[in-house]
Amino acid sequence: MDSTEAVAVRHASDGVAVITLNRPERRNALNLDIKARIADAILTLEADTSVRVIVLTGAGGYFIAGTDIAEMEPMSPAQHQTLATDRMFTVLRRCPKILIAAVEGYALGGGCETALCCDMIVAGEGARFGQPEIRVGIMPGAGGTQRLLRAIGKYRTMKLVLTGEPLTAAEAFQAGLLSEIVPDGSALDRSLAIAATVASMPPLAVQAIKEVVQLGQDVPLDTALALERKAFVQLFDTQDQKEGMRAFLEKRAPEFKGR
Repeated sequence: MDSTEAVAVRHASDGVAVITLNRPERRNALNLDIKARIADAILTLEADTSVRVIVLTGAGGYFIAGTDIAEMEPMSPAQHQTLATDRMFTVLRRCPKILIAAVEGYALGGGCETALCCDMIVAGEGARFGQPEIRVGIMPGAGGTQRLLRAIGKYRTMKLVLTGEPLTAAEAFQAGLLSEIVPDGSALDRSLAIAATVASMPPLAVQAIKEVVQLGQDVPLDTALALERKAFVQLFDTQDQKEGMRAFLEKRAPEFKGR
């Protein structure tokens, strides 16, 4: 990775791309430029049919320590609207491909909200997660309250956002916020291994699972079950379903084509 490149994109393996935020002097804090670069990188990878899974990580032992307070302090409500300061989060939230956050060090404020936009979060043992916005007179504004509410429940969320106190990786995992905890320094490697596994799966089934999970979490259970059943049945009209089941019966590795 070019050490001068603030947001670097590389293809790590078949079907897997990595976006690395490289602003170590600010512990990878988000400013408007960085957020725009990440959003553009995501959109470019969305259009790349060879990419099935995107891993988002930070260089220098940190994920994202938060949002650049110096840039944000003088902003008015109108400027937030005009500058679309939430665009990166919207792009991440709407990304149809699987997103994995590989977290080392701090994931605070906008950094925690960035991780919360992803489908999986793999964290080093020393990672810290939190929404400290209240300590500077504001509140989370890119999904922190709502995504935490859905992930860890009302009472943990209220303590987190009203005190600004961070969770350790162990606490976050226990609360249901993380997919996995790994030794410090290995979050990216483990995320890449998971990404490679997911990228080897039938693409249409992966896409259907993501869609159903995203839509189902905010609707009544009966509606969510109907969405799941419809997606399940539709996959029986794919070549990948035929290939997967035939390969299982023939005791061989399947070759999925995304058709």
